[in-house]
Amino acid sequence: MSATRAARSLGKTFFTLLALAELGAASGEISVTTSGLAERLGYSQQTASRHLIELEKAGLITRAIDKRGCRVRLTNTGLEALKEVYAVLKRVLEPVTAPFLVLRGVVFTGLGEGAYYVTREGYRRQFVEKLGFEPYPGTLNLRLVDGDSLKARRELDFYPGIEIEGFTAEGRTFGAGKCFRAIINDEVEGAVVIAYRTHYGPSVVELISPVCLRERLGLKDGDVVKVKVFP
Repeated sequence: MSATRAARSLGKTFFTLLALAELGAASGEISVTTSGLAERLGYSQQTASRHLIELEKAGLITRAIDKRGCRVRLTNTGLEALKEVYAVLKRVLEPVTAPFLVLRGVVFTGLGEGAYYVTREGYRRQFVEKLGFEPYPGTLNLRLVDGDSLKARRELDFYPGIEIEGFTAEGRTFGAGKCFRAIINDEVEGAVVIAYRTHYGPSVVELISPVCLRERLGLKDGDVVKVKVFP
């Protein structure tokens, strides 16, 4: 179950997850009692106990019983559920005024896998159908250089984007991802590609375009590139 579906299925139990995060379970293991949790939330002790059981079954917390109550910690899925709800609330309460996000990053030579993946027919066909262009066989890798860019990149995780479905070919499985239309250095149209499984962390973005971006923009490793991303 995804973090979003888990959060939506919890109902009132979600507020118990939020309370645990407020008590510190988002960053480490904490000790709680059902009576103390019930008092904080205005529930009965039985309800608080049931909520903890439901959260554990949903994979949103880990729980271990001890003499004083139990030790609880949010799992990665639990953290993602909170983050996704936060992102929805932010979009509703603090609507973005600009039609795009800006990423700035330094060009670097990647692992050399971009050309292989971009040219797999299962990906190539989807890029053509969904983006309207056939990508140059390779990606431009950027390492984000400032806090605003890193924040903008994290925001992209919570936008649906243009889905790129996974597939099986050549005796192996190719993972899914999503992409966002983009303009690179205010000049060349392309897209930011975010693979759901990647060797890179969130500080790195990969760009595709119908042209070789290094040649068209005269780029070399160490150059700073600005990307306008349209979520």
